Amino acid sequence: MADGPALIIQVARGGAVDRQLGIERPDTVVSGEAVVEAGPADEAGALVPSDHGEVVLSVLSPEALAREPEEVRRVIREAGQGVEPLVVVVEAAEEVRDEELAPVVEAAKANPRPVILRIIRDA
Repeated sequence: MADGPALIIQVARGGAVDRQLGIERPDTVVSGEAVVEAGPADEAGALVPSDHGEVVLSVLSPEALAREPEEVRRVIREAGQGVEPLVVVVEAAEEVRDEELAPVVEAAKANPRPVILRIIRDA
């Protein structure tokens, strides 16, 4: 993405990651490379599903993003043409750190399509 943040981080409003990011923002958020969107949560506290975007990767926790940075970069790089945002889904998290965000931000900077990191629920 040429202008604006490289990554949109979507979290459930009032969830653990939303609270963490309200208190302790990772450097990627402070720098403007990533922006946080707190969306509505269902009765179980999970982020309400969105029908926007093309899911290119789903992981159980954000730690997987740091453990497998080449896989993150590869799936975003090879997603192909399109107008819909690319979506990386994290099933559950209590917090998100810069080392977990770094591979997604790096790959997003090199892709013309918007990239969303969607964190579904608290771990």
